Amino acid sequence: MKFKNVLFDLDGTLTDPFEGITNSIVYALRKFGIEVEDKRALLPFIGPPLFNSFREIYGFSAADAEKAVKLYREYFAEKGIFENRVYEGVLTLLHNLEAEGKTLILATSKPEPFAEKIVKHFEIDRYLRHIAGATFNSERCEKPDVIRYALEKAQITELDETVMVGDRKYDILGAKANGIKSVGVLYGYGTKEELIGAGADYLALTPQDIIELT
Repeated sequence: MKFKNVLFDLDGTLTDPFEGITNSIVYALRKFGIEVEDKRALLPFIGPPLFNSFREIYGFSAADAEKAVKLYREYFAEKGIFENRVYEGVLTLLHNLEAEGKTLILATSKPEPFAEKIVKHFEIDRYLRHIAGATFNSERCEKPDVIRYALEKAQITELDETVMVGDRKYDILGAKANGIKSVGVLYGYGTKEELIGAGADYLALTPQDIIELT
């Protein structure tokens, strides 16, 4: 099935943010006296809202989780935001989809100002018609809300012609909540089991697969 509108997650889908995100988390946790020996243990932080992750993974109270997010952003805004790389094949993917006349939209749980800086830095912004991200507060941070905002921002009403591409269950569940199809990518941070369990309509092993699916 071919789609007219393609929404993309950012972290784990267009770019690999491992260094920037984990370094920012290490910085925040250190302020609480918590040292991280292996940054790979922080992989679950990539994808879901940070506030939720600090609470679920480290058992922080709401107040401490909010403080941790602020500390995270101190490091991320200055350094972590650019400790990132574009996945191989993504620029070709975006170029080809744009050439086919598709509307490409970013739908990320990362705060919108951060997302805008990242896609501009890596020159991805030239392919994106709209950039939809989370707010710095809890007003819009869950993926269903971000996707809804993206659809509204792009004035999309043809839901059957629209698909969400992402690497975590949050992308898949957010797509379902908004009545659109989803592609789960297997080169990011979600597992095949996670994506299938969430109900992904399609799976993509590489960015090239996304071209063929959408």
